[in-house]
Amino acid sequence: MKNILDFLVKGGIIMIPLFLCSVTALAVVIEKSVTLRRRRIIVPEVVSVLDNVKGAGDFALALAVCEKHRGSFANIARLALENRALPREELKESLGDQGRQEVHRLGRGLGVLETVAGIAPLLGLLGTVLGILKVFKVIAVMGVGQAAALAGGISEALITTIAGLFIGIPALVAYNYYSDRTESLVLEMENHSNRLLNKIHALQPGAEG
Repeated sequence: MKNILDFLVKGGIIMIPLFLCSVTALAVVIEKSVTLRRRRIIVPEVVSVLDNVKGAGDFALALAVCEKHRGSFANIARLALENRALPREELKESLGDQGRQEVHRLGRGLGVLETVAGIAPLLGLLGTVLGILKVFKVIAVMGVGQAAALAGGISEALITTIAGLFIGIPALVAYNYYSDRTESLVLEMENHSNRLLNKIHALQPGAEG
């Protein structure tokens, strides 16, 4: 542990924002690993009760199940069932508005991951440039004959680049992974929502098309 701390300290002041970037990225990854679980977004009980709707009388039970569960799809389904007597286009527009809110909620934090993935390597490069400037100062004072001093200065200058890449690469991988996962969940919600919308206007006597 002491060796690791010594290694990080040698990186200089740039290691502070790099450390903050790493903590921020880790926090977002942990949050997304919890909030983007499929069972949390598309609750199986909600999907099951909607699939088993066979008549207009089943909508009340489906609404009760939706009200018991939290989740993006449950919110959309509840809105659809509560407003099932609306004309099809009006209901579709309402579902679209609710869907955009849920998509925004699901994607929250991904921009932070993308930012960390972009700036961490740049911060590392900045730290290396600052370190190289210190090496040039050593050369100006001691000349080029002090190989040990120059090698030590260059190795210290590269620490921030290593740290920046070590943070940026996983952050980029996590961003791509959770972006794809979010898109997949959104497409699945759209599919279920369209099926529910079609079922409402096929079974609901008061609905207008």
